[in-house]
Amino acid sequence: MERRDVLRISALAGATGALTLGRVSFADATPAAGAPGGGTGSGKGGGADDGAGGRTGEQTRRVTGHLPMGVPDFVYLPVEVPRGVREIAVSYRYDKPTVPEGTVGNACDIGIFDERGTGLGGAGFRGWSGGARSEFFLRADDATPGYLPGPVNAGLWHIALGPYTVAPQGLSYDVTITLRYGPPGQTPRPVHPPERARGRGRAWYRGDNHLHSVHSDGRRTPAEIAALARAAGLDFLTTTEHNTTSAHRAWEGLWGDDLLILTGEEVTTRNGHVVAMGTDPGVFIDWRYRARDNAFGKYARAIRRAGGLVIPAHPHATCIGCNWKFGLNEADAVEVWNGPYGPDDEVTLAEWDNTLVAHARGRGDWLPAVGHSDAHRDPDVVGLPQTVVLADDLSRRALQDGIRAGRVWIAESSTIDLSFSVTGERGEHAGIGGRLALSGASGVTARLTVSGAPGCTVSFVTDQGRLHTAALPPSGADTVTWQTTPDHAAYIRVEVRHPTTAPGLPGPMAALANPVFLDRRG
Repeated sequence: MERRDVLRISALAGATGALTLGRVSFADATPAAGAPGGGTGSGKGGGADDGAGGRTGEQTRRVTGHLPMGVPDFVYLPVEVPRGVREIAVSYRYDKPTVPEGTVGNACDIGIFDERGTGLGGAGFRGWSGGARSEFFLRADDATPGYLPGPVNAGLWHIALGPYTVAPQGLSYDVTITLRYGPPGQTPRPVHPPERARGRGRAWYRGDNHLHSVHSDGRRTPAEIAALARAAGLDFLTTTEHNTTSAHRAWEGLWGDDLLILTGEEVTTRNGHVVAMGTDPGVFIDWRYRARDNAFGKYARAIRRAGGLVIPAHPHATCIGCNWKFGLNEADAVEVWNGPYGPDDEVTLAEWDNTLVAHARGRGDWLPAVGHSDAHRDPDVVGLPQTVVLADDLSRRALQDGIRAGRVWIAESSTIDLSFSVTGERGEHAGIGGRLALSGASGVTARLTVSGAPGCTVSFVTDQGRLHTAALPPSGADTVTWQTTPDHAAYIRVEVRHPTTAPGLPGPMAALANPVFLDRRG
């Protein structure tokens, strides 16, 4: 297919775009014809009758082709699946030519949709592995991690290729599809985590809501993650695989009175990633759109209908497609700290602080800040950082309510503890995420108590900037106070930082808390 034809199809298909190749047929054992844009096809047959009218054995087809630069985001390879198929297995590869320095090379994701189609919304979605693996299978009773076990019904299935980046030379692909015939098997009923654990009543609960396992591009099993979460002192976690819900059923036996496991997804679009925290088990949220499609609001509402929170992830990360381009109007919170604290987090923190200033001036709601590890594999640390939530109990709803209300602080580990509050002259009191309504000249005292942060400094930050900083003693535990008025501070928030590692730059974050707002009355 010529590049100009690809660009024309992409324009007609919409901003994100999609290209459908020629069908792959398994009607007989003869080689498949070449498909438009799909190069050559070849096949072998191995089917036989099982004596009871059902076919056995397997059939394989191989499809090769070339995609030029400018190809749409998604390329669908239709596969005609006949009756009697027990299992579909797919493998693929693509070339990685040398490119000039500073030019992206080839990267191509893969997934599959069943006979219900590829329409946005996910009715036909059966799995996605991105670029994490080169082969997968699925059948009624089992599937590769990232894919959903279930019936292999007859009809037109689609292998989805996602050319994430394409080299100037284009991308040559090679896909092998194998159908195995036989008795269909039975799909086990999924066992999903409960929505509540015993907990400690109304208390501060520590969690990590952005984690990856072998069900997407992680290298740890759910069992390994659960063990690491307990070792990190966490009370809850959320499983958030890239563009798949296959892990929702993978945590059986791993939760308990001491650990609540929530289900979710990292919706990984080409214009940013969003953590769908605490969605109903098994609910898939589509990712096949860009910012210019004006579709994000629709899918943010879908996350909320499924009982989840909309949390933009690592908004200023430097990986291709990671930068957040959808705006924050639909968000419930924002991930200001992702993994070990770095320059991109510093940019996100400054941007988030600007939204607090805008809110204090009456422009829009404010967004609570959260932090997650985004841990994938060793040496990534589960619980670095962790979101600490004041919730009425250890349950999905209570934790989400706490996050929405901003009753949240973030720490690099469970060794750090803090409390932060603001009191007025007449005993008025507000904690993290709270508000005080006072006359503009009324004095207020901000009080921060910290432990477990030796060598760190604490700072009080307002809409006027960083106004007071104090060093913690060698023990890392102290109470620091600071006084101001609503006339001079629309909000107060706190940061705990390690010593600077570069002259003129702030040190890495050890902990931070959401603000207390000071509203001027009268």
